[in-house]
Amino acid sequence: MAEAVPLWKIFAVFAKIGAFTIGGGYAMIPLIQAELGRRGWIPEEELPDIVAISQSAPGVMAVNISIFAGHRLRGLKGSVAATLGSVLPSFLMILLVAAFFTAFRDNPYVERVFLGIRPVVIALIAVPMVRMARRSCRSWWSWTIAVLSLLLVAFLQVSPVWILLCTLVLGFSLTYARQWKR
Repeated sequence: MAEAVPLWKIFAVFAKIGAFTIGGGYAMIPLIQAELGRRGWIPEEELPDIVAISQSAPGVMAVNISIFAGHRLRGLKGSVAATLGSVLPSFLMILLVAAFFTAFRDNPYVERVFLGIRPVVIALIAVPMVRMARRSCRSWWSWTIAVLSLLLVAFLQVSPVWILLCTLVLGFSLTYARQWKR
């Protein structure tokens, strides 16, 4: 566990991340990377592990990332502080939007703002994914699996569950075949 980072600081950092993240868990990744990395709270090599665990766990990915990162920093109390920090700004913004949006939902300016936000969200999601792929894919084989998975999910709407199951079977089979050869 890292040096005792004050809980209020964990809350404040994750509140900042939660306040400026539009688009969910994937959009949080570059902000988490920048904030936690800059402070030296979590090494950059651990972030892909936190993201992978967050994706595997049931629930909202943004909350899961907060839980695991907060736990890494200060255990259970850190998880609570990070989760409250990342969720509270969104919750308050949703309350404000719900209170006032009905009056402006058909406003063309509001519609244009939401249309303009979409490409930014895509970029916020794509950049950390490419960075993690560069660090994680060290062979042509892993790049092939990554690109093939992306194409299958994006264009053929293949469920990621089937891709995970197939890669698990392939990995176990290759490992078994290599051990059997020896």
